[in-house]
Amino acid sequence: MFKNAQIYRLPAPWAMTAAALADALATNEFAPASSNELIRQGWAPPRGPGAPLVHEVAGQFLLHLKSEKKLLPATVINQVAKARAAEMEEAQGFAPGKKAMKELKERVADELVTRAFDIGSSIWTWIDPVNGWLVVDAASPSKADEVIKMLLKAVDRMPLESLRVQRSPVAVMTGWLEADDAPAGFTVDQDAVMRATGESKATVTYKCHTLDVDEVRRHIAAGKQCTRLAMTWDSKISFVLDESLAIKGIKALDVLTEKEISSKNDDEWFDSDFALMTGELSKMFADVVAALGGEAHCGESSSDSEPKAERRPARAAAAGISKLLAEDGATATISSARVSITLGGAAPAAEQSAAVAQHSDVPAGDGSAADPLYDHAVTVVRTQRRASISLVQRHLTIGYNRAARLIEAMEVAGVIAGTQGVYTLLPAPGIST
Repeated sequence: MFKNAQIYRLPAPWAMTAAALADALATNEFAPASSNELIRQGWAPPRGPGAPLVHEVAGQFLLHLKSEKKLLPATVINQVAKARAAEMEEAQGFAPGKKAMKELKERVADELVTRAFDIGSSIWTWIDPVNGWLVVDAASPSKADEVIKMLLKAVDRMPLESLRVQRSPVAVMTGWLEADDAPAGFTVDQDAVMRATGESKATVTYKCHTLDVDEVRRHIAAGKQCTRLAMTWDSKISFVLDESLAIKGIKALDVLTEKEISSKNDDEWFDSDFALMTGELSKMFADVVAALGGEAHCGESSSDSEPKAERRPARAAAAGISKLLAEDGATATISSARVSITLGGAAPAAEQSAAVAQHSDVPAGDGSAADPLYDHAVTVVRTQRRASISLVQRHLTIGYNRAARLIEAMEVAGVIAGTQGVYTLLPAPGIST
């Protein structure tokens, strides 16, 4: 059973076979890191050496992203570099400067990397091509981003999107607690987090504690909203739903974990457990989405999760174009597919083209630094003081691929830095932090 679920959507059904997917993943198959590599990442067979890269059970796919990282603590590097610096000072009569110390630490790190310990980690991914689910067993979006970036590299034009719902999980969970009424098929458990929306960010955490209705309502009246809520689905699976629509702490209850004594071997048990897990989680995800108002498809956004200006940047840009053109006596018809502009009078085609070039700010959608949403994405990252593909995608309500390209453009431009889906915000030019 997966412990966590970062959920994405594929077309249902998704026309991809296990064999074709395995062939695509083979270009990034895992190989142990060499003596001078700090990290190595790739796809490994879920059922061990010699098995296919995609394990298929009853039409469900299981993938295994394996990482190997060398443990080289900074304290060890600093300790050895400090000893080397003392020797240099004794030999030359003065301490090495900042530049010399930096070069010394780099040399020490290169020497010690061959003696570093290897630490392996795994991220499991389940793909349901029938119902269109892609689920990453990761507690954080940054870990899920590692899987998604590797998949997008391997599978050309993979039609992948984050899961979107019609209503904000925060608003819906808060409503459940205020009404003391969970949706059909669910029960509310004894863990919850309620956080104030103001600058104070005051937080109340319930852990294995009865959620007293009157007390919870007082917190809601004081301006707090529910950002995490423990629930049980159909008396079979307990989990925690958080504000980002991630499902964490998944645990199968006794009704699913009880097994009959039989002659099944380990492989048969594995396939049986995997089939049971995927069948139940698929139904649970569908019920969670229904409880949150149903699924919102590309181009739609949650009705009460974000300010309208942030949810609909393209619509705001289109309104701005129409206003500017109206001042010139022109009319504009703008849709997601095309832009049609008619100038007042008998303006030649060249003039119309010039008007489009002057006033058009409809997102081109290429996800590069030239993308009209690039500056907006940078503003979101700097405001939130963190960067991830899912963060940009959620705030701009755009597709996953475009958000990934915007993040890559920020890396190139020096706005952020990082690897393996973990990014650090760099200070803006002229600003010290």
